[in-house]
Amino acid sequence: MVSHMLKSCELCQRTLKRGTTAHHLIPRRCHRNKWFRARYSRREMQATIDVCRDCHSAIHNFVPREKELGRYYNSIELLLAHPRIGKFVQWVSQRK
Repeated sequence: MVSHMLKSCELCQRTLKRGTTAHHLIPRRCHRNKWFRARYSRREMQATIDVCRDCHSAIHNFVPREKELGRYYNSIELLLAHPRIGKFVQWVSQRK
């Protein structure tokens, strides 16, 4: 979902004309999975962050398995702690 208001990316802090997209911290495909349902509330599973298209693509390129994303990278801090995502965010934050 693309936002029409100019918001800053919650990872790289850039504000781009293209806006941001909503990234589900626990991917929607995982919402019916028993493991996730037993550990997270409905509200936690619906949580999103606003990220630019570059960061959103990087997240899914560096962690392509959605269950892994939902289990181990379900917060901004955990995403930034991922070695490749953190390095990418640091690099892209210096670009326009």
